[in-house]
Amino acid sequence: MLDMHSKRRRQVPYLVHTNRELGLMLRGTKPLAYFMDIVGEEPDVCIRYWRMFDRHVAAGRLTKRELIEPGPGAPQLEYRMLFYTLPGHEWRIDAMLALLNEPGAWSDDRERRFGELLAYETWQIDHWLTHGRSPTDA
Repeated sequence: MLDMHSKRRRQVPYLVHTNRELGLMLRGTKPLAYFMDIVGEEPDVCIRYWRMFDRHVAAGRLTKRELIEPGPGAPQLEYRMLFYTLPGHEWRIDAMLALLNEPGAWSDDRERRFGELLAYETWQIDHWLTHGRSPTDA
């Protein structure tokens, strides 16, 4: 979340969801938001943002699933995955977890499915795959 829109992301010809997830969800245009951070290392800004989501969970406008797991390659650390969905879109959490847990290297196909689960349009994903990513994003 703290990416604050790198230059590359600011130059894409569409609205990047980062730091806009809640507003998009409340308008019904984004069905899933996904956040991950190390437990105990979360920046205050993230905690405040998640509390805003949680108020909408309490009101029934959003659903939430939180998973805490040992860090891959660093079991002394735990990482938290937070998923928020619009009601009726909870299936996207299971689909995202399956995608994230697939063995093997991250690929364009996986990047495409990731974008689809987060509700980016096909042309936006195509643009990201062609122009937006750096070699280290894959």
